[in-house]
Amino acid sequence: MPKKKKEENSIYTALKEQLITNNNYTAYTEELLQRYIQFTNIEDELNKDIAKRGVSVRWCNGGGQEGYKKNDSISELAKINAQKLKLLNSLGIKAQEVKESQEEYEV
Repeated sequence: MPKKKKEENSIYTALKEQLITNNNYTAYTEELLQRYIQFTNIEDELNKDIAKRGVSVRWCNGGGQEGYKKNDSISELAKINAQKLKLLNSLGIKAQEVKESQEEYEV
């Protein structure tokens, strides 16, 4: 399974398990969960664009005018993140506590 699909599946599974545990898994919450995954995919693409083109992109209108402008992916990323947070709130999902038994990693 490709890495993206595996990560996407693990996010979906974790969120679905929370919904089931909270006795809140319905057709409506499944639709919201699917929308959350779609936003996650869009967020990944926006992050790739920012990594590739940077925070500023060169523009040229063909009439001899050129310069730099902000990469629109940055503002779109903020909007997507806000929507994802709203969806989690609508689903009644909160961040899970980190278990103390997890190993610490040395850098």
